[in-house]
Amino acid sequence: MPETDATSTDFASTSLARAAEVPVPQADALAGRFPLTANPSPLAEDERTAVLRSLHFGNAFTDHMAHARWRQGEGWGDYGVIPYGSLSLSPAAAVLHYGQEVFEGIKAYRHEDGSVWTFRPRYNAARLNASARRMALPELAEEDFVASLVDLVRADAAWVPSGEGESLYLRPFAFASEAFLGVRPAAVVDYYVIASPAGSYFPHGLEPVSIWVTTEYHRAGRGGTGAAKTGGNYASSLLPQQEAYAQGCDQVCFLDDVSQENIEELGGMNLMVVDADGTVRTPRLTGTILEGCTRSAIIRLLRDSGRNVVEETISLQGLLADIELGRVSEVFACGTAAVVVPLGHLKGEGFDARIEGSEVTRQIHDRLTAIQTGRAEDPYGWMYQLVPPRS
Repeated sequence: MPETDATSTDFASTSLARAAEVPVPQADALAGRFPLTANPSPLAEDERTAVLRSLHFGNAFTDHMAHARWRQGEGWGDYGVIPYGSLSLSPAAAVLHYGQEVFEGIKAYRHEDGSVWTFRPRYNAARLNASARRMALPELAEEDFVASLVDLVRADAAWVPSGEGESLYLRPFAFASEAFLGVRPAAVVDYYVIASPAGSYFPHGLEPVSIWVTTEYHRAGRGGTGAAKTGGNYASSLLPQQEAYAQGCDQVCFLDDVSQENIEELGGMNLMVVDADGTVRTPRLTGTILEGCTRSAIIRLLRDSGRNVVEETISLQGLLADIELGRVSEVFACGTAAVVVPLGHLKGEGFDARIEGSEVTRQIHDRLTAIQTGRAEDPYGWMYQLVPPRS
């Protein structure tokens, strides 16, 4: 392998990983912080059943949504779970002009006994707040974040699917809703959580995907918002994603903006490289890469299984050379939506590399999803029960 400025960071060395280790009060202790106003016209049971029989990702939504509002000088209030529906928003709302917005993605899983669980919710709560600080938005108490998930999922528990690879995808988000024109932090901010029953992110499951490495565009720059989960980062990935489609690829991969030589991440997933000697490498966190919850968990699982995991700078040319010489056995991407997916084809200007292996990817997928769905013991305390078992 080429020389790199490698680091072997402990899995709990980041503030988000440490936050995820802090126990959360049981759901019953948090329930009711977002009081329910029941939807007077919920989707009929037969219609909901039809939706759950034909799941895709992100195109169906449940009957309710959680909401809170922050006002400067007053703090957060107006907590509630309310009927899902269109928002009333001024055309002058600051988010529409200045993009002051953050969001999260987290899943709820139906277990065999009928209970519903989520995965490391305090990690997402802490990351939402880290993103909010960067975007000059108010922070939401981590327990209130978890409470919003508890109350929403309890209201819409019938929407949680139970099939293989299925989950209820939860999307917490906060945005500047004050109506004004002017570049300053908003004095009114709204927080919502919506829920969408979802099948697999990639319709072909663990089949390898193809990656276009763009050299023309960058996802984020040093000192910018790359480490925040904010919509602008994803909007900036859409044009290069179209470029990837035009090249016959499924996803786009970005290089760093300084050297323009080092791999950072995909449009919405972190990347990991499995070497032939069993070492797993992943791009180190530089402030331009989103610190993924799934990435963090996978590092822990791999290290506890005895593998050497290294966070380091990974150059594109070094990776291509390692693939050609057989020093890399597989490459995979990871994120909440997709969990893990093997990369089988790495393509860009002047190169076209194939990667055949996926053994470690499949092992990680099976281990992690077994914990999430309750089919395997959770030795880490990662899972959090939102809804109790059927009585």
